[in-house]
Amino acid sequence: MRSTNSEHGLTVLAVGGNHVVLLGWDLAKEAIVGGGILGFAIRRTRHEDGDKRWLKGLKTFAATLPNPAPGVPVSSYRHPFQTFQWADYSAEPGKTYTYRVVPVSGTPAALVHGPAVEVTVTTERVDLGTHAVFFNRGAVGSQEYARRFQNLQPPEVGPAAYDWLSRGLVEGLESFIGQAGAGDALLGAFFEFKNTRIYAALLAARARGATVAILYDGDSQRAANEAAMAGRGLDGMVKPRTRSGGFAHNKFLVLSRGGQASEVWTGSTNLSENGIYGHSNNAHWVRDGAVAEQYARYWRILNDDRTKKPTALADEALSPLAAPGAAAEIETVFSPRRSLDALDAYAQVAGGASRALFMTFAFGMNDRFVPSFDRTDDVVRFALMEKKGNGATFAEQAAVIDRIRRRPNVTVAVGHHVEINRFDRWLAELDRIVDEAHVMYVHTKYMLVDPLGEQPVVVVGSANFSAASTLDNDENMLVIRGNAAVADIYLGEFMRLFSHYAFRESLTFKGATTPAPALLRKYLVDSPRWVEGERHGEGYFDAGSDRALRRRYFSGQ
Repeated sequence: MRSTNSEHGLTVLAVGGNHVVLLGWDLAKEAIVGGGILGFAIRRTRHEDGDKRWLKGLKTFAATLPNPAPGVPVSSYRHPFQTFQWADYSAEPGKTYTYRVVPVSGTPAALVHGPAVEVTVTTERVDLGTHAVFFNRGAVGSQEYARRFQNLQPPEVGPAAYDWLSRGLVEGLESFIGQAGAGDALLGAFFEFKNTRIYAALLAARARGATVAILYDGDSQRAANEAAMAGRGLDGMVKPRTRSGGFAHNKFLVLSRGGQASEVWTGSTNLSENGIYGHSNNAHWVRDGAVAEQYARYWRILNDDRTKKPTALADEALSPLAAPGAAAEIETVFSPRRSLDALDAYAQVAGGASRALFMTFAFGMNDRFVPSFDRTDDVVRFALMEKKGNGATFAEQAAVIDRIRRRPNVTVAVGHHVEINRFDRWLAELDRIVDEAHVMYVHTKYMLVDPLGEQPVVVVGSANFSAASTLDNDENMLVIRGNAAVADIYLGEFMRLFSHYAFRESLTFKGATTPAPALLRKYLVDSPRWVEGERHGEGYFDAGSDRALRRRYFSGQ
């Protein structure tokens, strides 16, 4: 849900996902400078019980709080936000909140709260009916985890840590499986199939009389999958996919009732410790018989365990690419395929963004997407990456990313965690929950095009935006058009993780922890000069700058 209000020259937009509310606002530079605005305080009121609280940050005024306790956030009532964008990450699904955005002037020791603007928004439910969207926490390396659990590994903490990290994702899959009873069928395909909770849910479904048939990767993950399954009573339910051209990389489960496919669970989440609780992942539950039937037919193609070429021929016949301007809300795309036409189609969608583009890249940016980012215009573009590149050409790929991110309208964040003593007012953070983690931070695979527009596009599934995922691997993707509620959820989650990792990566930049930059990170500016930014041309009102474009976009202009 989106809600906006404008009074006293201040415009505020709230975008409610299910666990995140994004807030953007705008006030003329003349009003900020002339009014001596030091920042903005934000108060949240929860309608359910009237609970009121001021949103918090970590920067403080040096004059009033020079030495805050490490890792302890401070109220924006006393230490206002010097930005035009913030988010509430403690929101709950299906709740109504009012956010009061207050310009703050005066001096750090004697702050004056000016005329406020209020905006009321109801967060989306996790279950939207046709769609249900889940994101795990995806940030074991976080200040909140460090505060809650003293940075202990999840096995040392117990269920509370796992529940917090799952954030409803594994519980959602258990609910999906829990629907299956006598006469029903669950047909699944998973790259990593190693989770005992899901084993138990599937065994319970079989005990209720459901048919259960799971394909698992029989190549790179075969030994680990079979070691995890050994002795679990899964005989007759599982089968390796051994003849894929690359990886049997899917992560989906189809529910059929009375011989008719009705629902599908898909997304990026491997059923492993790291997949569910460690690096960032999502799951997407679709209640649409036509979509589910597509997945059921795809499963039967995979179950035949044919080699790459006949599988690709069957995939293309099952999921031909939609023509440009297609009206269907949900399109399925299955791999492997014989050409890169699907990747080209995604790149075309990305290149057509009129206001904003958001993409995740787990293993570098494929060349086809570089032109969508490597341009200077008034479109804000965000890339969230696990790393800048992969393999033997890492240096060349990294150089491209470094060039792209110098564009004023392009912002890139690469996964990192805070190390002790790198930023002295933060707590040390974990970087992983299992030693053998191949991916530590960003594992999601999705693209958002103009998510705040009238026709948002969400592309999401198991496939990295890469040639291998298109030509070689078993993969599935959904293209969802025109669904604002789905787009709002994905946008909130993207910005949650983007903001999280952008700051952490910035601590690794050259000179980031030398005295002057370190002080900029620690303390608020005690005058309206905060709108000017740290360098010439990078201020919130410098035409074409990242901050100026973001100020306008996230305030709904």
